[in-house]
Amino acid sequence: MSKEKNQQLKTNMHPRNRNREQYNISALISVNPQLANYIKPNRNGEDSVDFSNPVAVKILNKSLLKYYYNIEYWEFPDENLCPPIPGRADYIHHMADLLCESNFGAIPTGDKIRCFDIGVGASCIYPIIGVTEYNWTFIGSEIDLKSIESAQNIVNRNPLLQNKVEFRWQKDKKDVFFGIIGKEEKIDLSICNPPFHSSIEDAQEGTQRKVKNLSGKELSNPILNFSGTASELVFDGGEYAFIHNMIRESEKFAKNCFWFSTLVSKQSNLKGIYKALEKFEAKQVKTKPMGTGNKSTRIVAWTFLSEKEQKEWVKERWITIKN
Repeated sequence: MSKEKNQQLKTNMHPRNRNREQYNISALISVNPQLANYIKPNRNGEDSVDFSNPVAVKILNKSLLKYYYNIEYWEFPDENLCPPIPGRADYIHHMADLLCESNFGAIPTGDKIRCFDIGVGASCIYPIIGVTEYNWTFIGSEIDLKSIESAQNIVNRNPLLQNKVEFRWQKDKKDVFFGIIGKEEKIDLSICNPPFHSSIEDAQEGTQRKVKNLSGKELSNPILNFSGTASELVFDGGEYAFIHNMIRESEKFAKNCFWFSTLVSKQSNLKGIYKALEKFEAKQVKTKPMGTGNKSTRIVAWTFLSEKEQKEWVKERWITIKN
């Protein structure tokens, strides 16, 4: 891939994304010298990170978080999913735009804005970006207690995150909102990066394709370059089943949340998702395309609030927020 093409793909990211341009390797090494051990020339002879190496990817992400977001501590078990920071940031920025569209052209910021991260993960990445970029507060749900422990440790070790993120254990793996959101609670937006694969075998095949694309090599037992446990990557029925279940449950919490949202990796799932939203009578549905690197995905967001209810929500919760 030419430098010009790679630059074009990078700039498909959100305008406020701190990593729209190519990585400043020397700047990242300055805050994390360990990264220098994982830099090597790419196909074009330019200094780059070996993205087929999960250790290199994790160290790169630590460097990005330290340099751009002032996150000093970001440790979690190697078997857990290591999220690509630019893509996660894009989701948060697009959701900020969605709130902006509902708030007379101003992004509501500050700790009065409450977000629900479905499956927060051991890395706590969405709360990190949401807190540092917009000073929002977060509820993070998780079915894995070890992941909650890891995420809580990240919050405890970074003063700017303290008192901004609350973790809640989801005891029933089949539930999304039930057991987490109280009957009277108000959530301004919910976000979700759903499990993509329907089985372990499906996940392994996906890993083989990814490793081959990144390194040009075909391995019989490849290591996930972004890692990930079964609970993070696999759900019975895959992405479509998980999102359909989330839509069904969201209707029961119609007045608790302004905007529900999820990433949708497979474009082929969109038709069924739109049908489900129509079935459960969502008042408004928005789709926001996202392009990160050579991957194309999208956010689907919906609300059950009428226009009148939306205006009342903004007046009661956002109108006093200074931007």
